[in-house]
Amino acid sequence: MDTSREQTLLKRSIAATLIVGAACVGFGLWMGSQAIIFDGIYSLVDVLLTLVVLAVSRLLSNEGSRRFQYGYWHLEPLVVAFNSAMLSLACVYAMVNAITGLMSGGHTLAFGLGAGWAALIGIVSLTISVYMLRGAKALSSELLRLDARGWLIGGSLSAGLLVGFVAAALMVNTSLAPLERYVDSAVLLVIALCLLPMPVMTVWHALQEVLMVAPGDLDRQVRTIMDALIIEHGFPDYTSYVTKTGRVDVIEIHVIVPADYRLDGIGQLDAIRQQIADRLGGQSTQYWLSIAFTGDRKWA
Repeated sequence: MDTSREQTLLKRSIAATLIVGAACVGFGLWMGSQAIIFDGIYSLVDVLLTLVVLAVSRLLSNEGSRRFQYGYWHLEPLVVAFNSAMLSLACVYAMVNAITGLMSGGHTLAFGLGAGWAALIGIVSLTISVYMLRGAKALSSELLRLDARGWLIGGSLSAGLLVGFVAAALMVNTSLAPLERYVDSAVLLVIALCLLPMPVMTVWHALQEVLMVAPGDLDRQVRTIMDALIIEHGFPDYTSYVTKTGRVDVIEIHVIVPADYRLDGIGQLDAIRQQIADRLGGQSTQYWLSIAFTGDRKWA
């Protein structure tokens, strides 16, 4: 499996994340904004996670080894789960900081300057998210899709900051001016609460793959194909087992062959195998397909 294009996109993402994260942390410290600092820390944590993703992408280009004879596909959902779990913790950390800031009385900022910065970083993040998402669709890469989601979360965070800072700037010289000092922490809390479900749901879906839960759509597809095929060829029954590991669908089918079945040679069974593969979408690196024929149900 060639992942060179995927690796190139991930390297570009890492470089961009380093620049954006360092800039946000520096600007946030200079302004004294919790929300902007969190934006930067989130990006820098994402760099470490993307480096792990890049390492997995390189492994996926290998055929496997004597130790990992089925290849390295199983590492992809593990990385996705770990990555999303870390982002979930980052959101929880931001919520704790925001609540602490609110309870301590908040603080004042140059909200106009902060709004300009949030707009700039938001545009950059969303642009890179679209770029990575296009790459993910073109390459059918869950790793790039995960990275695009990270940029989307960062862009959403910046958009939320922009809205909050603009609102705070409009409070100046109004009856709401005393609330201005709470805006930075309040915005951080709202954004963290809104973003938290995204990585949590990603963790849940990745864990389903780690636990080898059968995907409903794939199971129905295989059963529909096999229900028709055994009638066509006069087989009494079959069993099928499916799961999804990263970008690969694992399919195992055992066909029960009657004792009086007329077999003209092994080529006949290979032709049936090919027929099943064609109906599943042809021979593809996206499938790990095993098809066995047996006359004894205990082997099915």
